[in-house]
Amino acid sequence: MFEEFRAEMVDAGRLELFVRHGGDGPPVLLLHGHPRTSATWHRVAPQLVEQGFTVVCADLPGYGRSGKPAPMPDHSAHSKRAGAQDLVTAMHELGHDRFAVVGHDRGSYNALRMALDHPNSVTRVALLDCLPISEHLNRADARFATAWWHWFFFAQPELPEPVITADPDAWYRGDPDSMGQENYDEWQSAIHDPDVVRGMLEDYRAGITVDADHERTDRAAGRRARQPLLVLWSFQDDLEDLYGDPLAIWKDWADHVTGHGIDSGHHMAEEAPNQLSRALGDFLAVESR
Repeated sequence: MFEEFRAEMVDAGRLELFVRHGGDGPPVLLLHGHPRTSATWHRVAPQLVEQGFTVVCADLPGYGRSGKPAPMPDHSAHSKRAGAQDLVTAMHELGHDRFAVVGHDRGSYNALRMALDHPNSVTRVALLDCLPISEHLNRADARFATAWWHWFFFAQPELPEPVITADPDAWYRGDPDSMGQENYDEWQSAIHDPDVVRGMLEDYRAGITVDADHERTDRAAGRRARQPLLVLWSFQDDLEDLYGDPLAIWKDWADHVTGHGIDSGHHMAEEAPNQLSRALGDFLAVESR
């Protein structure tokens, strides 16, 4: 797994981030979702390298082997604004002043914040299986609450930690055959670390508080992503069922939006890596021509 990649801790200012990076060409940062680590990209990253890109896969702040911010009462230490700054600083430390970013699930919220807060660093953005957090909350109804109840459980103060750490495997079910054994082993190590569990929960606590506030402030001020934005979603997940065409919502957030569905479950980097790699490669290649 990641045989031609270098793994290291990179100084991001307030903490260190664990990254894997390899390849030669235009740089792209890949950001995983919950409850995964950067290893989730192990089938996609080598294909992007073969297509001519420098690929950086980072564990999100608070996740995996990356640094764990100390929780704050207002959850700002785990905000996507703080995480976006960490990730941009790490990319600059690696020598990439301008780069594309791909985010899946929770990683997509960091990617969106990077695009909005750091437009001079981020060239193109691909967002997988997501809408802005505030759009989810603004549309929350009984169907959303039933399907995405974990958002609100994870956001409870102190309650989820002892429940989840008592039996992480019961909460975070994974399959080594579909994930790949090494990816599965790394994920197992992460979910059995109480500090990682706390970091992941703080991510959700920040999501429905400070992150949602930041997004609503952006919308009120008319801030939009000016970079080209690719939106991909899983046909076997529930995004279309809940909201209809995701592109229609994203067009309120960005100037140049394209995208389509992929025949996959939610973890498309593991379940449909070839299809995902082709879609990302085609989108990212436009920047390098």
